[in-house]
Amino acid sequence: MQNTQTVIAGISGGVDSSVAACLLKQQGFQVTGVNIRVLDAPFSEPCIEPSPLIISDHPDFQIPVFSLNLSARFFDKVIGYFREEYLAGKTPNPCMVCNKSIKWHGLLESAKMLGAEFIATGHYARTAFSEGRHRLFKGTDRQKDQSYFLWMLAERELSKTILPLGRLTKPEVRELARQFAVRAAKKKESQEICFVPHDDYCNYLANSIPGLEQQVQGGKIVDRQDKTIGQHRGYPFYTIGQRRGLGISAAEPLYVTGIDPLRNRITVGPKSDLECRKLLASGLNWIGIDPPAAAFESFGRIRYRDRETPCTIEPMEKNRAHITFREPKHAVTPGQAVVFYHTDEVLGGGFISQVYQPMKSRFFQ
Repeated sequence: MQNTQTVIAGISGGVDSSVAACLLKQQGFQVTGVNIRVLDAPFSEPCIEPSPLIISDHPDFQIPVFSLNLSARFFDKVIGYFREEYLAGKTPNPCMVCNKSIKWHGLLESAKMLGAEFIATGHYARTAFSEGRHRLFKGTDRQKDQSYFLWMLAERELSKTILPLGRLTKPEVRELARQFAVRAAKKKESQEICFVPHDDYCNYLANSIPGLEQQVQGGKIVDRQDKTIGQHRGYPFYTIGQRRGLGISAAEPLYVTGIDPLRNRITVGPKSDLECRKLLASGLNWIGIDPPAAAFESFGRIRYRDRETPCTIEPMEKNRAHITFREPKHAVTPGQAVVFYHTDEVLGGGFISQVYQPMKSRFFQ
């Protein structure tokens, strides 16, 4: 009996999203692809229209594809956020915000317009329904697991989401792409931010914010004793943990340990100064559990390739929490995310807003 369930599959043009759509087709779903455009003229109105994009050359995997123009929303929600975070002395992660505000938003809106029951993407993560709630888990392929980037999703969004690649490895996906005659089968993966040419965020900021370089140039570089040891090109062009490009000489390697946007000042110190055990997280989103009322133990990850380590989560007012790790974390960066896990399950996460550095006995934000 043919499956009558309908799915809107996000199609980026890459191998993962294409294979995800073909897998759903193979499983009998009624699949329609949607390619979300984000780099058109930002004043364009959101509209959905037929797309010439062809996913596969195999006759069994001919899937209709539409395009949805969300360029104006992308300019506001993602590019605007990207600029504001750097101007606040933080290091943003636009992919996390894009997943929530653009991809899931656009696919769910497309599902409404096209009368579909579910949405799907090519992310390497898994969903499941148990104990009365929809849950998010790591992908089986630990090298490709993308659950860290999906912590902002709400349970209601997960309830409509299918992640066909969650139990597959990248080599298996490549082989399926060959079997499905996917046109993107040999396409290389891109690790760059889609709107930042050559992944050069400094040049992008300088060119996209008129007068920025002139406004922030000539700020001080200070050491851990607040002694001025040089000048920098402007605080937005630096990130926590950066060593190269500082233009200073010292007896030992020095790293950026603090960014002060109010005084346009960069603090540097030895590698040991980058270690900390405590941070403040804000904008928390809980998926696997209800918002906690008391402190509890979990495992936390502070960046995509970080290893989860034991931590204590102490809830605070205004959707914030203090996070204390049992062992030091290296180069914890405001603007990035801390994501909490219980074994393979994503419990939730939040934005790193402040970092406690023992050497300075105060917070950097």
